[in-house]
Amino acid sequence: MLTPDQAQERAHDIVRRATAAGADAADAVFAADASSEVSVRLGKLEDVGRSEAEELGLRVFVGQRSASVSTSDLSSAAMDALVERAVAMAREAPEDQWAGLAPEERLMHGAAPLLDLADDGAVTPAELRELASQAEEAARSVPGVTNSEGGGAGASSSVWALATSHGFAGAYATTGYSVSASVIAGEGSGGGGGMQRDYAFHSARHRQRLDAPHEIGRRAGERAVARLNPGRVASGAVPVVFDPRVGSSLLGHLTGAISGQAITRKTSFLLDAMGTEVFAPGVTICDDPHRPHGLRSRPFDGEGLPVSPCSIIENGMLETWLLDSASARQLGLEPTGHAARGVNGAPGVTTSNLFMQAGHVPVTTLIEDIALGVYVTELIGQGVNPVTGDYSRGAAGFLIENGEITRPVAEFTIAGNLKDMFRSLVPANDLQFRYGINVPTIRVDGMTVAGG
Repeated sequence: MLTPDQAQERAHDIVRRATAAGADAADAVFAADASSEVSVRLGKLEDVGRSEAEELGLRVFVGQRSASVSTSDLSSAAMDALVERAVAMAREAPEDQWAGLAPEERLMHGAAPLLDLADDGAVTPAELRELASQAEEAARSVPGVTNSEGGGAGASSSVWALATSHGFAGAYATTGYSVSASVIAGEGSGGGGGMQRDYAFHSARHRQRLDAPHEIGRRAGERAVARLNPGRVASGAVPVVFDPRVGSSLLGHLTGAISGQAITRKTSFLLDAMGTEVFAPGVTICDDPHRPHGLRSRPFDGEGLPVSPCSIIENGMLETWLLDSASARQLGLEPTGHAARGVNGAPGVTTSNLFMQAGHVPVTTLIEDIALGVYVTELIGQGVNPVTGDYSRGAAGFLIENGEITRPVAEFTIAGNLKDMFRSLVPANDLQFRYGINVPTIRVDGMTVAGG
């Protein structure tokens, strides 16, 4: 694996070649990764995998015309051919008055923040197998678990570099480790609800920060057993409580609605919401790219701009769009440092470590006044209209009766409109940072539940 300095030089080198070949401006991304994965099932080794890749993506501008190309052939001759092809393609491309590199005066300069995104511990396939085996064994040991879909463990390392023709060059390395287990509880056919599956996993930048594999397995087994013999839900308008595992999807719908492309294309249900109350007072949603060893931390964005923690929603108010340079120009605004860049194509936008701040009440208090409701642990399907905010998804979880989570329920749908859901949303105080997007337990009143 190349070092960050070597990766940065690779990206910088092809940018120099592009400008020498006639490009007015250019930027390039170099990405390299290596990963190992091991899976076991029923105590036996099932699969061992290893992958390594190095790719380079180049974007060139000729006036207001641009083209993007990518390659995994990193020989010098291939680089020259790639540059010639990219410049030729750009000369034939349509003009785009909004396209271009990030504003030069906004580029990040100086030392990047120290985010502790990589460790130096190598993991052998034998060690990964042991982690996967421990997780699966713990899951299968839970009374009521009858079968297994397997345990898995993985380790990866990567380096990402960006260089531009107007003065930016940067790179950083990351590592990642994960352990998972998925098991089945009960007997009989799945159609009658006799068998139920569930899973648990954990991932971390540093191996020492991984949950113990037996804890991950135990969670998977207990979740599967808890879902046995699900009942049905009566249709009606009731409070819906989202487990943190699925509640994070609500923030995904938010970020899609406030992305620069959605706003410039006028395809967002929050099109005119800037500076208005989108959530209830007291709800704050933050993005923190500088979180130490965060799963989505990064020292700069996909265009070379500095990144910093910010509040997207502050006390219920929408504070910012998520803008790359192109969408910012179109809207007459400044880019927000949320640009994301892959090896292929132009930048888009993304958040980093996005989270909803914890509320003030424990989960038991959040649900204690619910006479009848549902606690959702699984969402199915993609029934969300990003233009209108209409929301309808299949779900499974547990019934809430007289303020307590009681019996499992399945095969129902929950529906509403995201604008109404956001305004009525109440967070509990149980926020934990376990994923790329993190939320506490969330309650949304007045949703329509339709039983199967």
